[in-house]
Amino acid sequence: MKKLKLGLPAGSLKNSTFEIFKNAGFKINCPERSYFPTIDDKEIEAILIRAQEIPRYIEEEVLDMGLTGKDWITETKADVVEVAELIYAKEGLRPVRLVLAVPNDSTIKSVKDLEGKRIATELVEVTKQYLARNNVKAEVEFSWGATEVKPPKLVDAIAELTETGNSLRANNLRIVETILESTTRVIANKKAWQDPWKKQKIENIVTLLKGALMAEGMAGLKMNLPEAKLPEVLKIIPALKRPTISPLTEKGWIAIEIIINEHEARELILKLKKAGAEGIVEYPLNKIIL
Repeated sequence: MKKLKLGLPAGSLKNSTFEIFKNAGFKINCPERSYFPTIDDKEIEAILIRAQEIPRYIEEEVLDMGLTGKDWITETKADVVEVAELIYAKEGLRPVRLVLAVPNDSTIKSVKDLEGKRIATELVEVTKQYLARNNVKAEVEFSWGATEVKPPKLVDAIAELTETGNSLRANNLRIVETILESTTRVIANKKAWQDPWKKQKIENIVTLLKGALMAEGMAGLKMNLPEAKLPEVLKIIPALKRPTISPLTEKGWIAIEIIINEHEARELILKLKKAGAEGIVEYPLNKIIL
């Protein structure tokens, strides 16, 4: 049996990645402390590995497909195929930012003020490239972690990935500039991408993952309605395109089904009931495939 070797990100992206795969229809089982999760698809062989390392193992054809951040693809300069962008992170459906940050009482106001200073970061190459583009010469050192605690005693500034900025604020740091925005990418090695079976398998997985992400925060509503009330209801319901409308066996009645933002459901249900809808059912969505 053919196998697709898949690299899944360990660390901060692990839980959100597993949840998206679950909503996409893939059940992943990973015992505690194991780095070899099982997936209910016999054609996929998965391994958990740091997102920082996935681009290199993809490029070297150790893995066929993986999920990692655009920041790490840039940092490692890996020669891989970027198949798709999936906008999600540890805490939500948004990009993360690599930012320059300094202590709140620092005199540093911009990247220009870092001339001759020392910066700690995990993304050394990306940070050096940013400094070079701004004609700033500074010392950039690799940080093994806990980067937020290093300024001002150990370094003058840090370049750190942040989603909300909460951790930086909690450590009395302020953002000076954004170096780059990064989103999760599905990548493949060139050999796998040229293999018809593997390419199709990767594309199928991506379709389901995108469908799961599109369904995040969405809900379905279905209801029955007197046909005469349809014009009034159409004025108040949002939908991805147009609502699904079908006749009921009872003459003069129709069934309507729509997709909405989940946060709109509460107020919309009350409006629909007032407009004459009956038997209103709200249900969660796992995937939306367009």
